[in-house]
Amino acid sequence: MNHTGRHHRPFREKVHGRPSRTEVNPYVALHEQFGPPVVTAEGALDWTGRWEDCFERTAPLHVEVGSGNGFFLAGMASRHPDRNWLGIEIRYKRVVLCARKLEAAGVRHGRIVRYDAWWLDDLFGPASIDGLYVNHPDPWVKVTDARKRLMGRYFAELASMVLKPGAELRLKSDFAPNLDGLVRGAEGLPLRILGRSADVRRDGLPWDEHDDVTTNYQSKFDRKAAPVHALRIIRDVGPAPTLTAVRQGGLQAPVAGSSSTERPMMGDGD
Repeated sequence: MNHTGRHHRPFREKVHGRPSRTEVNPYVALHEQFGPPVVTAEGALDWTGRWEDCFERTAPLHVEVGSGNGFFLAGMASRHPDRNWLGIEIRYKRVVLCARKLEAAGVRHGRIVRYDAWWLDDLFGPASIDGLYVNHPDPWVKVTDARKRLMGRYFAELASMVLKPGAELRLKSDFAPNLDGLVRGAEGLPLRILGRSADVRRDGLPWDEHDDVTTNYQSKFDRKAAPVHALRIIRDVGPAPTLTAVRQGGLQAPVAGSSSTERPMMGDGD
């Protein structure tokens, strides 16, 4: 693992020739046999640069990173049938749960991909995404684990590379350092902050509240009157960067003031 939290061995190398784990995790076989809307890691690499073929139609591509149980993905896809919706999730069980939610919602323009969020540059080329969403990513609250946080320089560079000019990145998190890390990571990149909320229940979202889905995970914090933070970023016009945070040694530093306070380690869009 390098300084950004991304492993040195590319994820695409791990998905080929992998020994079967079906005897340990039944969802391995379920996700492999499910068919659309599931896209396996092996299959995902075949669609790089031509996701409209995967959806069998041309439409704006909106991507959620860390789709969890699929509540946000299915909800937003139901609200916006004019868009292609693609979820990214690493856990086999959650991939299957996402697929079931998409099917239950009658969504034919949604897909859920099993892939590692640290290697999204395998799947998307420059200026290929019309909207990017992240809901409650893992916080990694200990200072010693800060480099494992996805919300930092690597993800900011990735967003500025894959987002089209004028496209937005929207982040919701119950852990404020996730927002701080992304704000710092965006410095010097063609990314501009449009709004930030320290408590969406109290202050509202920095985007249209009707263009959002409150996930089950977020509702837990609403019931406790605990704050959920939100950040809205737009991709400005400008050249797409290379992923220097990953390719050239890592620029993502630990977040000052992080604590080791106990909290749930899961974070997703369920």
